[in-house]
Amino acid sequence: MTAPAQLGTTTVSDRAVRRIVERAAEEAVPGRTGPAARGSVAVRGSRADVRLTVDLGYPAPLADTVRRVQRHVTERTRYLAGLDVTRAAVTVDTLTVRAVPVPTVPAERTGGTEQLPARGPLRRLRPRRPSGRLRSSRRGPVSVLLSAAALGCGATALDVVRVHLGHRPAAWRTAAVDWLSGHGPGDLSVVLGGAVAALLGLWLVALAVLPGRRGLLAVATPDAYPDTAIDRSALAALVRGAAGGVAGVGPVRVRVRRRSVTVRAALAFGAAEAVRGDVTAATRGVLADCLLRRPLRPRVRIRPEPTWRPPEPALPEPRAAETTEALKNLETSETSATPQISETSETSETSEAPETPGAAPFVRSGGGA
Repeated sequence: MTAPAQLGTTTVSDRAVRRIVERAAEEAVPGRTGPAARGSVAVRGSRADVRLTVDLGYPAPLADTVRRVQRHVTERTRYLAGLDVTRAAVTVDTLTVRAVPVPTVPAERTGGTEQLPARGPLRRLRPRRPSGRLRSSRRGPVSVLLSAAALGCGATALDVVRVHLGHRPAAWRTAAVDWLSGHGPGDLSVVLGGAVAALLGLWLVALAVLPGRRGLLAVATPDAYPDTAIDRSALAALVRGAAGGVAGVGPVRVRVRRRSVTVRAALAFGAAEAVRGDVTAATRGVLADCLLRRPLRPRVRIRPEPTWRPPEPALPEPRAAETTEALKNLETSETSATPQISETSETSETSEAPETPGAAPFVRSGGGA
């Protein structure tokens, strides 16, 4: 009988072991539903050298989690591949914030008592803004202002250092000092320069005070979520689609402002007041579904088209007594008309074959007249 060791050789590739190791690491990482580990394996005989890079959720005890990953990878590799793990090096690459539950509709918009879900330990990461506007970082103006200030201050400081080292002052600085010494506050050029500086200062103050990002509307989210917004054009498209689906509405134009949504719809057919109510209800439904941080007020304007005609008023339904009386009159008229028709028919038949008194009937025989 041949010994099992002499039947053949089993070889496990590095790729197969790597897949086993990565899957074992993903099983050991808590709270993960997708790929959480990337690894490399070097197999030497019945031993394997493992290196892993894992993504962990935050917050999580790093030391305990890494030890659990190492122990689980070692046990699963020995059980599935029959290899002893000599070293399992684990590198934590990313800490991922756990998902926060999706917010529900506030109670003031549904008329009920439903509230937003409770905040977790991430409440202090991003405080809630009371305003409904998103603020712009103003990177372009700030970069230009800082670059100009750095260039001017740096050039002046460099020229002062050169003068202290024994060099002559720069020509641009001496020319600027000579020009300023020869022009007073009443000169036109000085007045124009002051006006330009004042306008530039007002522009910078406006950039610092105004929030900007006028094309975006903030959406109500929990504190842990980043800034979430919807574009005005996207909201206008949603309202346009909802209003256009109302029966009797033709072309629709929508304009979204900071505090209101104006809907201008053409009336093709139907009652104007009924169509206005349907369009208003559709607009309010879209605004409620968007969960805007600052609610918008809908304004609906209906304009009849040239081919529109007001609907005809409905005829009043006859009362029961009038209907019964009309049916009786109809039956009476039909009954009186029936004998007249039969008498007329008999009279016509009699007139076609009149009888002459004293006349013998005509008899025809086969023998002659």
